[in-house]
Amino acid sequence: MSPNIRLTVRSTRPGEPFSEHGAANKARLVMVRHGQTEWSLSGKHTSVTDLPLTPAGEAEAAAIAEVLNGHSFGLVLSSPRQRAIRTAELAGYGDQVQLDEDLAEFDYGAYEGLTTPQIIEQRGANWNLWRNGVPAGATPGESAADVQVRAKRVIARALETMWDGRDVICFAHGHFLRAMAAAWLGLRPVDAQAFSLATATVSVLGFEHAQPVVVRWNTPPGMLQFPA
Repeated sequence: MSPNIRLTVRSTRPGEPFSEHGAANKARLVMVRHGQTEWSLSGKHTSVTDLPLTPAGEAEAAAIAEVLNGHSFGLVLSSPRQRAIRTAELAGYGDQVQLDEDLAEFDYGAYEGLTTPQIIEQRGANWNLWRNGVPAGATPGESAADVQVRAKRVIARALETMWDGRDVICFAHGHFLRAMAAAWLGLRPVDAQAFSLATATVSVLGFEHAQPVVVRWNTPPGMLQFPA
């Protein structure tokens, strides 16, 4: 189990007074879930299995390039999985992307490659990823609290750029990005279950009156244009 880390999401650097005029108040943390894969299409839980995008997923990722419109980001991060990296490339940021292992998907342990109905059948009981977690398999697996620790580290890294007034973008995975949203708002790890997230969507976290907020969520290509 990962040790919890203390993080206060604030629009000004530690030691500076809270202010609605801090540089980060206008900066945004943009989150992009990767395009479709064979397993996301079939509902199989995919963490360490390094699947490529499907042709439809490639088209989805290319459409994100039109959404982002060449927007300049102070920091471009991606999960090390090829589905996230390829989405970043097709979105137009392949030459800027930095890989961050903390952006990897929730480690599903023994449930890797299984659908939720298959997991419920195997357990003989209802199952909720955020509440029940996963058993160890080929990988150790993680709890929701473990994933939130990683999410907090990514947010801490992003804030260093946002405090300079520059936007940050992360290309990653559905369950992990939900954990990031919960961590941004100061919610419990289990509360990430409240955020549904489809493939190839754009979500935006930011500040309003110096308070952390969700600016946009689960927005598909065609519904958003940067700068926004």
